[in-house]
Amino acid sequence: MRIEDSVTRGPGLDILVDGRVVPAFGGETLATTLIAAGISAFRDDSRDRPRGLFCNMGTCCECFVRVTVPGRAARDVRACLTLVAAGMAVELARHD
Repeated sequence: MRIEDSVTRGPGLDILVDGRVVPAFGGETLATTLIAAGISAFRDDSRDRPRGLFCNMGTCCECFVRVTVPGRAARDVRACLTLVAAGMAVELARHD
């Protein structure tokens, strides 16, 4: 769910999340895109409990996901601090 009225967004783009195409907008964070797509659990902890966005300012590290951007090696990033980019592929560390 996104606010629709009185909002100016960047250009639309698609990213892959665990192989699924997810729509996004330039300038928004990866966490925003995931939540707008109905994904609230980004990874599982060591006890297989789902974890997701908590502080939304990069302090808690609960929103780590693995991201691959064309031309770069995969790396773990905080979804709340990472802007989406065209061609981005995201791997959620879930053990479902």
